[in-house]
Amino acid sequence: MSKMIDLNADLGEMPGDQGRALDAAILDAVSSCNIASGGHAGDDVSMRATLLLAKARGRRAGAHPSYPDREGFGRRRLNIDDDDLETSLSEQVTGLLKHAREVGVSISHLKPHGALYNDAAKDASLAEMVVRVTKTSGIPVLVGPPNSALQRASEQADLSFVAEGFADRAYEKDGSLVPRTEPGAIIEDESRQSAQALSIASGTVKTRSGDVISLPVQTLCLHGDTKGARDAALKIREALEAAGYRIGLG
Repeated sequence: MSKMIDLNADLGEMPGDQGRALDAAILDAVSSCNIASGGHAGDDVSMRATLLLAKARGRRAGAHPSYPDREGFGRRRLNIDDDDLETSLSEQVTGLLKHAREVGVSISHLKPHGALYNDAAKDASLAEMVVRVTKTSGIPVLVGPPNSALQRASEQADLSFVAEGFADRAYEKDGSLVPRTEPGAIIEDESRQSAQALSIASGTVKTRSGDVISLPVQTLCLHGDTKGARDAALKIREALEAAGYRIGLG
């Protein structure tokens, strides 16, 4: 039985024709994508265009909602009422679903973005909110970190969960991501990205402290806004295929 690993990217986050061209190039390498749904980035035009790009290449498309924080690109925790946050997340996902129906694309999964992703990985109440939004929206799969509050909330709600690792982010000993504000948090060197992708695909990752920890995942992410993402995505795919992996979810 051949080994499989999904390769995903966060897309629809860069503006204009240049952003869509970058998305198209990255989609040539990945097997699924997470489309910015208006909270941190994205609008009706970018959502529709990215959905069409995914459809043309036969890639799985997912919703990528966030804290409603375009100014901070969703990378900071907001002091927002829980009801207001849940309403915002639902509206973001509903907007993407509307465009998906109109262009004939199924939304296969939901993946929170940025600070929401990191916070919901540790906060049980926030994780349950993300699960509610996912289930209420009729989306069958939630993507998040392994061994997280998001995974536990998904399992308790009988929602399918896909555990994710990152090829372009450094890890702490507890399996969390090194904060972007700290040196070395983002891995931009293509050879290091490929090496980390291969390691995570096999179930482990080397942390910034030098420890090797278990990281059982089914999908690997490369951020579309990481420097050199276009070439890196292709090199990561090539490295995985050379190691005997089939790209996609089993």
